[in-house]
Amino acid sequence: MAYEFTKDLETGNPTIDSEHRQLIQAINNLLAACSSGKGRAELEKTARFLSDYTSKHFAHEEMLQKQSKYPDYVNHHRYHEEFKKTVANLSSRLAKEGPTIALVGEVNTAIGGWLINHIKQQDVKLAAYLKANS
Repeated sequence: MAYEFTKDLETGNPTIDSEHRQLIQAINNLLAACSSGKGRAELEKTARFLSDYTSKHFAHEEMLQKQSKYPDYVNHHRYHEEFKKTVANLSSRLAKEGPTIALVGEVNTAIGGWLINHIKQQDVKLAAYLKANS
């Protein structure tokens, strides 16, 4: 199942929205690689990009939070750290096991589903705070 960057995922912050679009595309690329039975090297490359880009995006978001003195920074940072561990774990398992049906389902839920929920629940609040305090 491919994810779409829909209107309800927009935060109103052009930089954050652009990075979210790229993250969703990376998740879609990983899911496509899994479902088309790509070799492990392709899966590793796609998973590595997702991991690297996630770290870059989270660092950018957290910098904005620190600069603006975002009151929920500690929790937001914790969510990011938990997600990075999840991505690393799933990437490692993909490299070892390949794209099993169960693992593809976990990638879809633990990565794609988490990101969509995080944007809707946390990043929208962050964007509203940034807009109100800029």
